[in-house]
Amino acid sequence: MSIIDIKDLHFSYGSGEEILKGMNLTLDERSTAIIGQNGAGKTTFVKLLKGILKPTAGEILLNGKSTKDLTVATLAKQIGMVFQNPNDQIFKNVVLDEVMFGPLQIGMDKGTAKDKALKALEMVGLLDQKGANPYDLGLSRRKLVAIASILAMDTEVIIFDEPTIAQDYAGKERIKEIIHMLRAEGKTVITIIHDMNFVAEVFERAIVFAKGKAVLDDTVKGVFLEKEVLDGAYLEQPDVMKLGLKLELGEYLNVEEFVRLYQNTVR
Repeated sequence: MSIIDIKDLHFSYGSGEEILKGMNLTLDERSTAIIGQNGAGKTTFVKLLKGILKPTAGEILLNGKSTKDLTVATLAKQIGMVFQNPNDQIFKNVVLDEVMFGPLQIGMDKGTAKDKALKALEMVGLLDQKGANPYDLGLSRRKLVAIASILAMDTEVIIFDEPTIAQDYAGKERIKEIIHMLRAEGKTVITIIHDMNFVAEVFERAIVFAKGKAVLDDTVKGVFLEKEVLDGAYLEQPDVMKLGLKLELGEYLNVEEFVRLYQNTVR
């Protein structure tokens, strides 16, 4: 498990308006969804965590060490990031080569990299496609290839940027299982996401970003019950919660919780 401490974090592009405005957070073992409208600073924030960008003020501590003192190569061994668009990440002509590339870059020997890559492809359900050209696959499967390429690196921190985009029900269920498996392995999982139903089904913690600040940080249920704050951030509650409140049936987070609590009520 890795701990990331964010202390008075500021960021701006050149002399422009600040994107992040004095953020203070601690990211721990809980699976965490970062939610907010476009322009709230979410993607900038995770690029700072990854070391792609550098803070203009404040600092990020990874297990007590400032990322300012860590090279991009060192951070790559500890923090993996799956980009929103797999086409920004994939460049090899064979799926297995693509998934092996990251492990090889961070110093794994070829045998270990191949073992990790095959295990990752099995996790995402694409082991039978290991010899395919990624660009012969549909967008949803290319996204899973991109996810596998990061899983194979076996980093302690995994960041997903909109993992459910272009995924059907089966794909979302697969990604849900992956997040649960990573959590069970003690990995720190951080996700930028607009799918509030998926957040309600999968994550333990949610952080609401708005105008460069973290305006709400709580358990997922605690966050979704703060309707006034959500409205101010232009976010909605999950569908099951909206329905339960509308029908005065209770504050249910997702279908699973609704069924479990409703069955206990009627017994």
